[in-house]
Amino acid sequence: MDFAKLLKPEAVKVLTSASSKKRLLHDIGELMHVAYHLDGGDVVDALMTRESLGPTGVGHGVALPHARMEGLDHVIGAFVLLDKPIDFRSVDRQPVDIAFALFAPEDAGVEHLKALALVARTLRDNAICTKLRANPDAATLYTILTEDSAVQAA
Repeated sequence: MDFAKLLKPEAVKVLTSASSKKRLLHDIGELMHVAYHLDGGDVVDALMTRESLGPTGVGHGVALPHARMEGLDHVIGAFVLLDKPIDFRSVDRQPVDIAFALFAPEDAGVEHLKALALVARTLRDNAICTKLRANPDAATLYTILTEDSAVQAA
């Protein structure tokens, strides 16, 4: 599994307007609608339900919101870089400026876990996060994610 299979170029965005966790989740819903034609409201509901179990802010400015959804046949994702960090109630209490949202089919098992592991491992790499934060262009962000993923998979 690699980022090119999880992520479409249209599902990468730099946000200048997210002022809260709730707003970010709504922006992810809109992005998933545009990129994958999912119902934005269903996306937000799924993310909010998952967040009610515990925050998905994993630390060091990174959040990995994720949910299972009906109608999907494989794991898909969206990447968001925020120009201003927001409170995400992360485990380290640091604000979040990088979010990678993952959505899996309701019956996904190991595929969902492999995707989460790949994203978590990649975004734990300080060098990759530094490159992402230094490049506020969606096309460049997509290239960084997919190239670094290909290198890691080799």
